[in-house]
Amino acid sequence: MLVENLTFERHYRIGELAKMWGLGRETLRKLVKDDPGVIKIRLGKKKAHTIYSVPESAAHRIHTRLLNAA
Repeated sequence: MLVENLTFERHYRIGELAKMWGLGRETLRKLVKDDPGVIKIRLGKKKAHTIYSVPESAAHRIHTRLLNAA
């Protein structure tokens, strides 16, 4: 995959992935928060106001990791 394709790939929010994968939002947040490629947008000074944007490639990687762990 070309670098420019990665730049403009689909991004998911925590709620979208949680619904698709049947997981809780907090569980999913813990899974993605330290993953490379996940964009963290912090609003204000509190960590509670952080928006996570998960690229499709990172979502595939995380989901594959979960399937292999089971």
